[in-house]
Amino acid sequence: MIRVTNLTKRYRDLVAVDDLTFEVQKGEILGFLGPNGAGKTTTMKILTGFMPASSGTASVAGFDVFENPIEVKRRVGYLPEVPPLYPEMTVHAYLKFVASLKGLPGKRIGGELERVANLTGVAEVMDRLIRNISKGYRQRVGIAQAILNNPDVLILDEPMSGLDPHQNREFRELIKGLAGQHTIILSTHTLSEVTATCQKALIVRSGKAVAHDTLENLTKTDPNASLEEIFIRLTTD
Repeated sequence: MIRVTNLTKRYRDLVAVDDLTFEVQKGEILGFLGPNGAGKTTTMKILTGFMPASSGTASVAGFDVFENPIEVKRRVGYLPEVPPLYPEMTVHAYLKFVASLKGLPGKRIGGELERVANLTGVAEVMDRLIRNISKGYRQRVGIAQAILNNPDVLILDEPMSGLDPHQNREFRELIKGLAGQHTIILSTHTLSEVTATCQKALIVRSGKAVAHDTLENLTKTDPNASLEEIFIRLTTD
């Protein structure tokens, strides 16, 4: 579903993404791990068409990200670290606005809003202003806008940042429930999120991949070490 080959992004003398290669299979949840500044957000912006690469290739659902960006965007739902919400709008008005931006026909919008509201647990706040709902609900609205029109791929950048433990647990269950229906890249630096939701992990350091495997195989490399200890060893210079 997602194929990245020798992807590189340079900002003058800074190499943010360095010859990165990986694949994500259909219906899989990939944990995208790395310390701050490792190149995770840059990679996701390239995959979603928000930013060009310096070199390399990337494709989503068989479409080249650089040659067919509109087709890729139709197949990707993106939740950046700060959800792109308008606090002065109601949840219903905002989701309806996003649905129209995604080109949903008017006759489909009502049913689609009901579907994503029920799936993400925001049905009870649909008539409230976004500025008046909790952080947990705002994150759920962010997920709701990402899954409008049922995209093949979801790319989630630190979706559980700032949530309390109860909200974290609810959000993990929500993401796990989306597996199979969507292929998901979950970027985070919180290892408990990965172990609770993902089948595989891609670990990057300074823009380079230092590990890409199932969680089981990663921990087999050192049976006496936790995933956190393995992560620290792989990402420490």
